[in-house]
Amino acid sequence: MTVYSGRPGRHRLRPTLRLRLTVLNGVLLVGAGAILVVLAWLLVGDALHPADELSAGTTVTLANGQELDARDWQDQVVDAASRELLAKGLVALLAISVVGVAGAYAVAGRALRPLHQVTSTAQRLGGETLDQRIRYSGADDEVAELAGTFDAMLDRLGEAFEAQKRFVANASHELRTPLAVMRTEIDVTLADDEADVAEYRRMATVVRDASERANGLVDALLVLARSEAQSGRRLARKVPADLATAATNALSAVRGEADRLKLTVTTSLEPAPVVGDPSLLDRLAGNLIENAIRYNHLHGKVWARTGSDAAAAWLVVGNTGFEVDQVDVPGLFEPFRRGGRERTGARGSGLGLSIVRAVCDAHGGTVTAAAQEGGGLEVTVTLPAADTTPVVAAKAAVPQAS
Repeated sequence: MTVYSGRPGRHRLRPTLRLRLTVLNGVLLVGAGAILVVLAWLLVGDALHPADELSAGTTVTLANGQELDARDWQDQVVDAASRELLAKGLVALLAISVVGVAGAYAVAGRALRPLHQVTSTAQRLGGETLDQRIRYSGADDEVAELAGTFDAMLDRLGEAFEAQKRFVANASHELRTPLAVMRTEIDVTLADDEADVAEYRRMATVVRDASERANGLVDALLVLARSEAQSGRRLARKVPADLATAATNALSAVRGEADRLKLTVTTSLEPAPVVGDPSLLDRLAGNLIENAIRYNHLHGKVWARTGSDAAAAWLVVGNTGFEVDQVDVPGLFEPFRRGGRERTGARGSGLGLSIVRAVCDAHGGTVTAAAQEGGGLEVTVTLPAADTTPVVAAKAAVPQAS
């Protein structure tokens, strides 16, 4: 495992943002001051030419009684003024530069203080400290926007961590239940000295059912992880498929269960061509159809429709059953929810609609659900049409042996 430290080494001087801003401000300040001194020196040299207006040979009498040619006197005045201007200008430039650089360093430090808060908060963050926030209360500027964005990111991370913890806890509970059943059945049967073949057969049946439940849960978790890994990214495999075909296959697989419950199945399966991963799309349709059968009642109804237009293809699966409050519908797409109740019910892993949502996300589609009057649910899956999605078949080149 590679660990990245947020604290660089202390043995060298780092070109920090504060230092770079200070140096930039100092360079600009010194450069502007130097330009002003040079301009003043040039202006003084050009302006002090009063002797040019006098006739040639004109003399000037100084205060000490000395007489000089007007032009010689002018040269002396210009040289003295230039030297004094340069000397005082350089001193003033040095003083202004020192004060300006120090002020820039202080102002930059104050302006970048929230960034240090972001850094220190990030260094303290861990699985148990995700509740910490910057809560910047300064001016409404770019720094405030950065601090607010960082706090919002921490909110999302906190929610994701909590969801992950719940997911792991629920998955552990679901896996532990069939394992506990198998262990209990085996221990009880082996402890019974009078157990006969029939008792062992009964125990084997219970163990087989529990192992099938555990195996189904593991398969569902793998499909969910595979779908979520491709969510928001390019699918590893994108080939032509049809939602109508997937729905037909799913209905055929549950025909026996539908007949046992004496359900009325109504279909209108028009072509619904899409481009995507056929195995994931088959699982999507299978989960919807299986849920419609599983969460139904005797002599209930199930309906399935598919269709498409120039922009999208859709699959609609609905069923009768117990009443579902519309406010509870979003929770049905969370892992380990069965009929709006967490980890309740004897059948299913509670991952069916979670897998449907993940597959839709991976294919760039959407899924919605509406509670039906009198009980039941209707789920609508909408995916981009095949004409709007490029075909990308994942493949790897195998080099020829030399």
